[in-house]
Parts: sequence; structure tokens; C-alpha cells
Amino acid sequence: MPTASSPQPLTALITGASSGIGEALARCFARDGHRLALVARSEDRLRVLADGLHAEHGTHVDVLPTDLAQPGAAAALASALRRKRRRIDVLVNNAGIAEQGAFSAISAARHQQLIDLNVSALTAVLAAFLPAMLARGSGRILNVASIAAFQPVPGLATYAATKAYVLSLTESLAEELRGSGVSVTALCPGITATPMLGGATAHNAKLARLPGFLIGDVEAVAAEGYRACLDAEVIVVPGAINQAATIAAGATPRWLLRRIAGALGRTVI
Repeated sequence: MPTASSPQPLTALITGASSGIGEALARCFARDGHRLALVARSEDRLRVLADGLHAEHGTHVDVLPTDLAQPGAAAALASALRRKRRRIDVLVNNAGIAEQGAFSAISAARHQQLIDLNVSALTAVLAAFLPAMLARGSGRILNVASIAAFQPVPGLATYAATKAYVLSLTESLAEELRGSGVSVTALCPGITATPMLGGATAHNAKLARLPGFLIGDVEAVAAEGYRACLDAEVIVVPGAINQAATIAAGATPRWLLRRIAGALGRTVI
């Protein structure tokens, strides 16, 4: 795979790039000289970010406002980039949403929205861009999952289930693509200081009582994901506390893990 110092700069496609981890990842790639293709629903936010990255780093940025949850959106995005003759060297699947609360208190439509974006859209984006990477024999893919993928999370049941899908898919593809020149990495952050957390806290004041040491810095999370992606690691869990939690989850009997998660989850529902 070419490096950032190659004559032809690499192009990174980042979904969910308008804020949070996606925006921070865009800054990581821009600092190292990548061209960018930024995707989110908000064109205004994308353009502000694109202008800032161009001013600071001279980055060439394509702004592609897209609602990936809509049927056919991933294929349309791939077609638009082909028309621009943009070769995608790095794919960052970051677009996602969360909904905190008791499962029965969340509408069926909202559950479906989580599945449509976190699962269906991510899968469709992979299907749209992976074949070209395989044909070239080079590429990097970063799927943003969560430490919620490793354990049941009452109060975030559907969200955790969608992230378990992302982690499982990433691990399966990492082995399926071994030796192909294309790598797949899962970034599994814990609670991170992003607008998503801010929105959840606004709807549930109990979340404001989370101790500060449990909340990760978004720039640090993005930096670890960026490094792991380019180094072709399969799973990266930022932060010592999160790493310890995932190790403990793997070593704990499932019945006990459910009880512990239930006791903790009920305190914030």
C-alpha cells in the first residue's frame, strides 16, 4: 500500500465526519497529507470542517452530504466518487447513532434507525468500496465499533447489539482478507466526550454523574484508531480502563456478566 509520502497522496473516505470521532479522525488524516472525502448528513458542518482543514494543512477535501441510512445511498456515494475519479485508499466507517433508555421505552422506528445506520449502512458502504481495494491489492478499512460490542449493555441494548455486529464483521473480514493487501480494523472506544454523549446527557441527567476518568478524550481516541488502522491491527481499544474492562468481560462467565451489566445499567435507565 502506498504511504503518505508517495507521489500520489492517499484518499481517505470518512463517514460521520461532521463531528465527534469522525471529525477528529479527519484531522488525523489531514495532518499526514491524505486527501479526504467527507460524508455526513450536514453539508454546512462538513464545509466548515473542509475549509478549516484546507486552511491549516492544504488538504484537498471532497464534501459529500449523504444520508447513508437511505436505501441505495452507499452505491450512489461510490458512483459519485468514481465520477470524480477518486480512488479510495482508506475507508473509515464511523457514521452511527445511539439511543439510551429502556428498550420498551424506545419506539420501534427508532430501533430500526439504529439498525439501518449502524448495521445496514455500514455493510452497504463496505460492499460498495471493498471490491476495488481487493482488485488493487491494497487498502485500509477502519470500522468504528465500541466496547459495548464485548458485553450486554442494558439501557443501550440495540446500540450494543449493532456494535457487536460491527466487531464480529470486522474480525471475520480481517481473516477473510488475510494476505490480500487489504486490512480491516475495529476501533472500540469507551464513553467518549462527543456531541453524541452531550445529547444523551441532555435527555438523561443521570449520565452527568459519570466519573470523569471514564470519559475518553476524542482526539486521543481518534489518534489510536488512526495508528491502528494504518498499522493493520484488527482490534484497538483506547484507554487502559477500557482495555481492562474488555479483558474482564472475556474472562467472566456470561451469566455473571449479564448480572453485573444489569446492575450498572439500571442505575442510568
